[in-house]
Amino acid sequence: MRFRRRLPILFGVLLLIAAVAVVVVMRKHAPPEAARLLPQGDGFLYLNLKDLRRAGLPDKLPSVSHDPEYDQFIQATGFQFETDLDQAAFAIHYPTRQSPQPRYSEVFIGKIDVQRLRDYLQKLAKSVESYRSIDIYSIPIEDRIFRVAIIGVDTVAASNHGDPRTIQGIIERSRKLASPFAGPALLRKYYKYVPLSNRYVPFASLGWSVFRIDPAATGVASGPLGMSFLFSKPAVVVASVRHLGTVRFQAEAFTDDEDEAKRVAEQLNTFLTLFRSAETTVGNAGPDPDIQQIFESLMVKQHNERAVLTANIPSGFIQKILSSPPEGAVLNNVLPQQPAATAPAKK
Repeated sequence: MRFRRRLPILFGVLLLIAAVAVVVVMRKHAPPEAARLLPQGDGFLYLNLKDLRRAGLPDKLPSVSHDPEYDQFIQATGFQFETDLDQAAFAIHYPTRQSPQPRYSEVFIGKIDVQRLRDYLQKLAKSVESYRSIDIYSIPIEDRIFRVAIIGVDTVAASNHGDPRTIQGIIERSRKLASPFAGPALLRKYYKYVPLSNRYVPFASLGWSVFRIDPAATGVASGPLGMSFLFSKPAVVVASVRHLGTVRFQAEAFTDDEDEAKRVAEQLNTFLTLFRSAETTVGNAGPDPDIQQIFESLMVKQHNERAVLTANIPSGFIQKILSSPPEGAVLNNVLPQQPAATAPAKK
């Protein structure tokens, strides 16, 4: 009798343990917290700078020069992107009729002096509104408003999307961060295809992106990097950068059918063949050795409805693209099209 009385309790405890285990497993395979905060978008980009530093890559790179505006930002906030930023997640909003330029929403996680950053944003902001006890700083930049919110002791959200509900949604999701179901629908669907870290190489995944390709659209709306010409139908591209002794790049295009995937793979192989032929003709006057090494390592394969491109990126190439950034580009690479958000307002 006592056992029968305890059976429902035991069953309830086992059910609770099973539910917790499912949530833990789902969170393990869910997008990172910074990415789960992002709004719906047409493309997503995530950078894991903390694991990049753990991999020791920055130690091999030359120091990056600072422009005067960036130095002023560092002095005012005490925050330096190279050393203090741990994670960065971006949502890309393609142009629409109402907004002819692309818009961006971002989430940054790192070592932040909250009070100094709050004081800095207060000086730049045209207005400050409170939403769920979080201050949203509205900073005018040309023809748009750049909104910034400090949503945690180590987390900052920002967006130049025209709808103020975009950053309000980020604040809402920050209150439900434990949910493994959180995050944009496109990201939840395709994140499982991002090559992840494992217990043998814990800092393997340094960054990834997921974005739509629409060949029927024009300009930025068709997809980043002008890749839409390779496609005849809409597709989704999942790209990643991993450090497995060497830096490994992979881009995987998910198409509607095998014929489209075959056509995309053939297009890529044709371009590679043309490039290698041109390189042979030019001879010693060819491209940079590091770029040549990248093209030599490029491989294109088709797997059913997917076309996959892989390449190895030499450390020398990374050093060259970071050693001499153009004036004012340091912040532009971190906050696309929003340099004023991280530089003092000009009088």
